[in-house]
Amino acid sequence: MKLRRWIVAGAVAVATVAALNVAPATAGRPYDPAAQSLRALAQRHGLYIGTAVDMDALADPADPRYRELAGSEFSTVTAENAMKWESLEPTRGTYNWGPADQLVDFARQHGQRVRGHVLVWHNQLPAWLTDGVADGSIDKAELRRILRDHITAVVRHFKGRIWQWDVVNEAVSDPWDTPSTLHYKGFWAENLGPGYIADAFRWARAADPKALLFYNDYNIEAFGSGNPADDKTQFVYEMARDLRARGVPIDGVGSQGHLGTQYGNYDTLQVAAALRRFAGLGLATAFTEVDVRSQLTAGVQAGDSAEINPRLQASAANFSTLLRACLAERHCLSFTLWGFTDRHSWVPDWFENPPEGLATAYDENYRPKRSYQEMKADLIFSGPPFVLPRVPQQPRR
Repeated sequence: MKLRRWIVAGAVAVATVAALNVAPATAGRPYDPAAQSLRALAQRHGLYIGTAVDMDALADPADPRYRELAGSEFSTVTAENAMKWESLEPTRGTYNWGPADQLVDFARQHGQRVRGHVLVWHNQLPAWLTDGVADGSIDKAELRRILRDHITAVVRHFKGRIWQWDVVNEAVSDPWDTPSTLHYKGFWAENLGPGYIADAFRWARAADPKALLFYNDYNIEAFGSGNPADDKTQFVYEMARDLRARGVPIDGVGSQGHLGTQYGNYDTLQVAAALRRFAGLGLATAFTEVDVRSQLTAGVQAGDSAEINPRLQASAANFSTLLRACLAERHCLSFTLWGFTDRHSWVPDWFENPPEGLATAYDENYRPKRSYQEMKADLIFSGPPFVLPRVPQQPRR
C-alpha cells in the first residue's frame, strides 16, 4: 500500500512538472519562470495573451521597443483601428487593406493568432455611409445590402487568417443612457432594427466557416440585479441565449474589460461566475480590450507618490481579477490588453475631463508596472485542480 502511494505521488509530481513546463537548470542556474514572457507563461494553460496594436507605432523606426514587445510578449494581436470600417473602406467600394494586411503578416512572422476587430459597430463608420443614410440617398434595403457586402468582403479577404472575429460590437445601451431601460442602441439598430445582429453572424459564418464569431461589449464583467432592464450583463446573456436558440452561429462573448480605479468594480469570484454562465450556453468567452485607467489628479501629474502608488496597486488588482477569473473558466480562450504601454494608449485622448491615464501594463518608457508583474504571477502560480487547460471552441455551423 505504501509503495502504491509513492508511485501515485511520483506520477502526480511528474505530471505537475510537465504541466508547469519547467525547463531543466542550465549551467547550475535554476529555472526562473519570472524571466519568461506573458506569452510563454500562458501557454501551459492553453491561454492566449494578446494586445491591441497601434499600426503607426509598429511601423515607427524610431520606436523599435514597441515592435519588439508586441512580437515577443503576446500570442495574439488585434488591430486597434486598422480593421474598422472607416479605415478599411473610406471610399465606397474601394478597400484599403494595407495596414490590416501588415498586421496579419506581422502575426504570421511571430507565430501569433489574430483577433479581427470589428465587423459591425456604430462608431468609426465612413462618412459616405452615415451621410448617405442621413440625406436619404441610402434607404434601408440598400443599407442592409451594404452591411452584408461589407461583412462578406472583409471576412473573405482575411479568410483562414483570423482566429476570432468581433462580429457585433457594443450593440446594447447603458443604464445612464436615455431611455434608462436597456435597449439596442446606435446606428444599426436605429436604421435596421435588432435583427441586424443575427444577420451579421450568419453572413460572417458564410464567409469563413472556420473563424470563431464573437459578440463584444463593455460593462459585462459580472452580473448585477439580474433584471435585463438595468443589468447589462443579463441583457447580453439573454440576447446570446436567444441567438443560440435560433441557431445563429455565435461562438463566443467578449468582455472588453475597460476598468477604472475610481470605481468599485468586481472581485474574481463574481467575474468567474459570469464567465461560467456564458459557458453554460455553449459559448466561449474572452477578455478583449483590457486596461485599467486612473484619474490624473494634480498630485499624480506632479509626481506625488502618495497619490500614484495607490492607483498603481489598484490597477494591478483589477488586471489580476480579470485574468484569474479567465484562468478559472476553461472556456475563456484569450486575454487581450487594449495596448500595452502608456506611450501609445487611447485613454488620455478620450478621457480628458477629468484627465485619465496610467491604463496599461507598461509605462511610457516600456518599464513593466506592478500590473504586469501581478499578471505574470497569476500565470506562474495558477495550476491544477482549479486552473486547467482551455477547452477549444469549434465554430458553429
